[in-house]
Amino acid sequence: MISRTASDASFVLVGQDGTQNTSGTIAVEQHSFAHDWSRTGTGGGLSLHGRHFVDAYGRICNLRGVNLSGNCKTPVNHDHDSFPANHADVTFVGRPFPLEEAPDHLARLRRWGLTFVRFLITWEAVEHSAPGVYDLEYLDYVRKLLSLFPQYGLVAFVTLHQDVWSRYTGGSGAPAWTLDVVGFDLHGLEEPGAAWLKGVKGGGHTEDERGLWPCGYQKLAAATMATCFWAGDMFAPKLKVKNTDGREVSIQKFLQDSFLNMWEVIARTLGDLEGVLGFEIMNEPHRGYVELHSMHAFDYNTDLHLGHVPTAFQSFMLGAGHPTAVGHWTRSFPMPTRLTSQSIINTAGQKAWREDGPTHGKCLWEMHGVWGWDQKKDEGVVLRENYFKRDPHTGRDIDWYTDFYYPFVQRWAERVRAVAGEDKIVFLEPIPNEFCPSSWTPERRPPNMVYAPHWYDLNALFTKAFGNFTVNVQGLSRGMFPLKAFYWGQKGARENFALQIRNIVEAGYRSLGETPVVIGECGIPMDMNKGEAFETDRWDWQTKMMDAMITALERSLVGFTLWNYNPDNDDHKGDDWNGENFSWFSQKRALPSSWLDHKQTSPTLDNGGRILRAVVRPYPAKTAGIPLRFEYEMNTGEFSFEWAVPENGSNVNADADAQRVARASVRDPPRSGHPPLKTNRTEIFVPSQLAYGRKLVVRGLKPEDKYAYDEARQTLTLVTHENAPGTIHRVTVGVDPLPKPAFEVNDFWSDYWFQVLSVVVFVSSFLLFLVASYIG
Repeated sequence: MISRTASDASFVLVGQDGTQNTSGTIAVEQHSFAHDWSRTGTGGGLSLHGRHFVDAYGRICNLRGVNLSGNCKTPVNHDHDSFPANHADVTFVGRPFPLEEAPDHLARLRRWGLTFVRFLITWEAVEHSAPGVYDLEYLDYVRKLLSLFPQYGLVAFVTLHQDVWSRYTGGSGAPAWTLDVVGFDLHGLEEPGAAWLKGVKGGGHTEDERGLWPCGYQKLAAATMATCFWAGDMFAPKLKVKNTDGREVSIQKFLQDSFLNMWEVIARTLGDLEGVLGFEIMNEPHRGYVELHSMHAFDYNTDLHLGHVPTAFQSFMLGAGHPTAVGHWTRSFPMPTRLTSQSIINTAGQKAWREDGPTHGKCLWEMHGVWGWDQKKDEGVVLRENYFKRDPHTGRDIDWYTDFYYPFVQRWAERVRAVAGEDKIVFLEPIPNEFCPSSWTPERRPPNMVYAPHWYDLNALFTKAFGNFTVNVQGLSRGMFPLKAFYWGQKGARENFALQIRNIVEAGYRSLGETPVVIGECGIPMDMNKGEAFETDRWDWQTKMMDAMITALERSLVGFTLWNYNPDNDDHKGDDWNGENFSWFSQKRALPSSWLDHKQTSPTLDNGGRILRAVVRPYPAKTAGIPLRFEYEMNTGEFSFEWAVPENGSNVNADADAQRVARASVRDPPRSGHPPLKTNRTEIFVPSQLAYGRKLVVRGLKPEDKYAYDEARQTLTLVTHENAPGTIHRVTVGVDPLPKPAFEVNDFWSDYWFQVLSVVVFVSSFLLFLVASYIG
């Protein structure tokens, strides 16, 4: 085991004239560390102010961490072969890991500086048996686990995870009884194409199955469930069910009341814990059929078309037991996919609806007159083309956000805060890949809100490939000129990702004003490029992509939680859910628990991690001022950081700050109105992985400023002397000796300058020859 004390750390201060100055050292606080978000580490806790998280000393806190964990989507006793049988008897106790293993994982995340956790639970995990029957053993397990977080400096926000509504519709989230109560036959969804379930039964790894699961959002089961949940009163008013009291209620009321009751139990169980910063209502909400513009097509620009993609109308007919010809989409270029064939599916005439269900075996949407079956022509016919676009009763155009999402979020936030406390932060996100809607006005937002959208490089996700050529899919889908959307090299990838993430963050600031933004999910596929790294154990492209992504996040000065830290990940099954493989940690590659040293300086904790050099990076955790710019180059181990002392009182330039708010730029945040700073100590996480065996070289500090680096705490502390309002501090920190470069930061010109020059010389020579010939 290897561990180092503070006395082993070495550092130098380089003055303006380049001379070393070691008189600027300061005493080191031993009780806390830069990336400690416990009450001890923050002086009493974190709160929100403007676009920032702040601690009790008024310092701006940059939170980064992980999603814990992708394995929380499935129960510990999940069986691929018997699924979906025995759905009432599942258990999630031990997800993401057993309690006895928690110290290893929490110490590891602390060492890596990833102490901000998006903690995943699912509706199914809490309430799988029946409506109103809660798994108290699981809730007790989660409480015990989250109670350990402050001991390691960790803090979490608890998110209710879902994808495609439920495991039983090809994703994760809601319990099986939610589909049962609407009338679906859990064993009759695959044949009529109402859901694609191979991915939750161990599939999704072959080329023909890769990336199919998101198409489930458009399929009958998930789209119907989401529609009933959000807007059942408007679009499915005939569907009545009995609640737990035996009273007949609408399907929307039944589902939403069950959801809110379940959430109240979660909030009551976890709300008093120091390690729980707040709650997120739902992962990646989806509108279902709400606002559907056509029964005959989905929007190609927003809805993935891959494999068999039945239209809404085709889904209705298939679910009703009618064999139907459906288009089949395959990957293509330059467009992501194209329609290549048609085939008839559900030739067996399987119904998706139970005869003993509330619809008596009839399609819910046929029951509401959306479509019908012409007995004479023996074919289906659409009866109400704009049914989901307008209120069927008034004809008014509807908007999912304003009519359904915002009002329900307010109800949820009130229920959660009533039992967890008014200080709890609520994390909210839009529909995936959409910018923050401008309609999210203050009266439609709950207090103490953080905007938590997601970002992935959609091109790499879709192709499971990454190389020198990258594409800005976000820009292309919004009309960007194609040539501007193409980038080359590592420098290009950084610029591409930085633009996309900045667009998301600044769209949030424009719509919500000065509201904190956290990227709740972002990650890279570890099995990219046909999984060649698993054969060669060379993770060069994964390292490059992760570096480009985190560099982009750092340039936008936002916190984030990486997807994902999954102890159950392995090289063959990945994350064992729909063919995904995002975890850069695998317990199977790690050392046994008995061999581990939990000190922050212990490299024993690193075993099992991949591409850690790109993931574990320095960052300004607690800034005595307003961060303006941060840039880290992993190949040299050097970073530069710039921050400003807040303006106050007579020093405030109100007009300039108003312009900053209006511009909503990540590069020029407002400087005034900040809580009073009670300390001038800025704490930067500098990983032991980088500092071990090297000197820390600090440049840019004034002679009166002080500093200290304690490797045992992985903390560089800076104490500035001049702190008049508006003062800007700049510091550059490097290491000596330099680390070995991981890769070249290339671009088009560095790769092809000779070829371009040769072409220019040739063309110029040819033109000169022509001119000379003409003159001669």
